[in-house]
Amino acid sequence: MSIDRAATPFVLIAALPAAAAALLGWPWIGASLLILPVAVTLFFRDPDRTVPNDPDAILSPADGTVLHAGPARAPEAPPGAWQQITIFLSLFDVHINRTPAAGRITRVTHVPGTFLPAFRPDAHRNEHSEIWIDRRGIMVVFRQVVGVLARRVVTRVKAGDTLEPGARIGLMKFGSRMDVFLPVDAVVVARTGEKVRAGETVIARLPTQDSR
Repeated sequence: MSIDRAATPFVLIAALPAAAAALLGWPWIGASLLILPVAVTLFFRDPDRTVPNDPDAILSPADGTVLHAGPARAPEAPPGAWQQITIFLSLFDVHINRTPAAGRITRVTHVPGTFLPAFRPDAHRNEHSEIWIDRRGIMVVFRQVVGVLARRVVTRVKAGDTLEPGARIGLMKFGSRMDVFLPVDAVVVARTGEKVRAGETVIARLPTQDSR
């Protein structure tokens, strides 16, 4: 398992108390404080995932717990009619994000906002990145939403990029949420309370081109 490169400055800062204790001649305290950089390192873990071979599947873009699965909640959704799946990431979840579908990125927008707890329904007003992907003429929208502790979103894709399903697209730091918006004829299979894994768990299925 690898560690994302974004971990470096946070691990170094977390290691400072242990280094200070060692310099002051408190080796046992310094050793006990090493748990801080170890915990921060584990937060940035980046495990490989086995992507299902299912061309109609929408994959979870994040590890976490499903808070909502069904018709979109109007204040949170882009204009139009959508299905919505919202996933909450705790501090203990893997925070590497992946694309829920193959396709071409058409839009990436960073939206400033508040820093409310990510599990609240009104957390859609929080700062976030919104990514639109064109999957063979079907638009899929997903958002990396920050929370109280997660104050920064890292988005490593841009408009024009072509992605394979389950490809890494960035991460959110220290607790956050992911919103996915799909056409109304998508079949949502995720359930509220379900634990999901980025790039592996199927959360919905899009209609085939022939069925449209």
